[in-house]
Amino acid sequence: MSKTPRKFSKGFLGTTAIAGVAAALLATGVPAPISGAFADAVRVEAPQAPSFADVVEAVSPAVVSVRVQAEVKPVSDDGRFGFDFNGRGFEDLPDDHPMKRFFDQFSRGFGDKSRPDGDRRTERDRRGPEGKRRPGRVRPVSQGSGFFISEDGLLVTNNHVIEDGASFTVIMDDGSELDAKLIGRDPRTDLAVLKVEEARKFTYVDFADDSKIRVGDWVVAVGNPFGLGGTVTAGIVSARGRDIGAGPYDDFIQVDAAVNRGNSGGPTFNLSGEVIGINTAIFSPSGGNVGIAFAIPATTARAVIDDLIKSGSVERGWLGVQIQPVTADIAESLGLAAEEGALVTDPQKDAPAEKAGIKAGDVVTAVDGDKVKDPRDLAKKIAAMDPGKAVNITVWRDGKSETVKVELGSLPTDMAALTPGDETTPSEPQAEATLDSFGLTVVPAETGAGLVITSVAPDSAAEERGLRAGDVILAVNNQDVSKAADVVSIIDAAAKDGRKAALFQVENENRSRFVALPIDQG
Repeated sequence: MSKTPRKFSKGFLGTTAIAGVAAALLATGVPAPISGAFADAVRVEAPQAPSFADVVEAVSPAVVSVRVQAEVKPVSDDGRFGFDFNGRGFEDLPDDHPMKRFFDQFSRGFGDKSRPDGDRRTERDRRGPEGKRRPGRVRPVSQGSGFFISEDGLLVTNNHVIEDGASFTVIMDDGSELDAKLIGRDPRTDLAVLKVEEARKFTYVDFADDSKIRVGDWVVAVGNPFGLGGTVTAGIVSARGRDIGAGPYDDFIQVDAAVNRGNSGGPTFNLSGEVIGINTAIFSPSGGNVGIAFAIPATTARAVIDDLIKSGSVERGWLGVQIQPVTADIAESLGLAAEEGALVTDPQKDAPAEKAGIKAGDVVTAVDGDKVKDPRDLAKKIAAMDPGKAVNITVWRDGKSETVKVELGSLPTDMAALTPGDETTPSEPQAEATLDSFGLTVVPAETGAGLVITSVAPDSAAEERGLRAGDVILAVNNQDVSKAADVVSIIDAAAKDGRKAALFQVENENRSRFVALPIDQG
């Protein structure tokens, strides 16, 4: 017999024994030796998120921090007030005197907020090189962001960042600090231009054509939140044309990105490194970031900045009217086909509109043939024109369209309040009358023009639209009224013409507005 079978049996038994031991080890929880190749780690082939590194690397040198300081003068400098300590002035006291220590500690409460430990300088630090106390010093009042728009040192920031400043310091991306001077500012659009006088060429950025920006596009915000230095956040454009009540030319780009205090004046970039907007406001019920920010569009900023660089201020065309939106009810009452245009509530006295014959109740529908969408659109169109320019204003009046030529004025810096006219007192009290269909009780005004509302019925159409006791009805459907019978006859005529609403011109606190009330209520 061959020995091969015995070797096979011996090997087989050995193998079986080893397998048995391994099984026993696994069963008892003792780890068994692992041999052979490891399994591959999990890898997923998925689209990668965009990287903003190239954009940030290119634009960061152009973005700066803007530190604003105001001059603080000691109270005693004006000669009206001083300290006397047994014949010695405050400056003559030794540094370790209790009163001097007290005032040093007191002043630290209002110290340099840019220093992490407050203003901990000693009295010697506050003295000049000759040992005399300096007559005054500057303290930081705000810190925001900005960015260069030219290689010779012109930079842009927000007006609200610099408006209280006496001196300005620009902190570069590399930490160096440079002095800057104010070139011009525009409170209405919250923009300002500074200039750094330095013999070097600065890295600068250009403005994008923001009309090509779409909701959903990626954007990158760069700035200086909380004084931390250059900080980058990313998000998307979440809306266009936002009106947040900040001013007459609101047309903000809404950005869904982490923008905080200190980002004001900083740029928002597209992925080509172009500025699509200038960060100016955030929506923040708590004061912190909630992910919604608002940027001034590049096209708006470019036009304002050009004017500031040329002359230090912005001149805008001025029409001189108070206006309000055209609602569906107002459009119906006036016979307009669409809820478009700007309803004139009051032409200001001696303003270009009044001189040209524009009246309360007119609806401005176009400027030089360009359709007016709403009051904000009209304000932007007029502001973009030069003072003195003659423009054709198309208005809807008495059921038809007319064109009025107006020579625009220059928008005054401070708009004067309207002055109420002299009132006369009638010899006899006037009787109340009730306009049942509108839920109003009225009495003729003491001036003889208009009807004073004395009461408004609860749940009536008038109450729903905001009419209150004390309001004065000046006109209905652009026809003056002085007694209740005037209103009744105007409403009857409108109903016969098939109108479903009547337009009431109402005044309160010297401001006029229009309210459309449905005719078919009574």
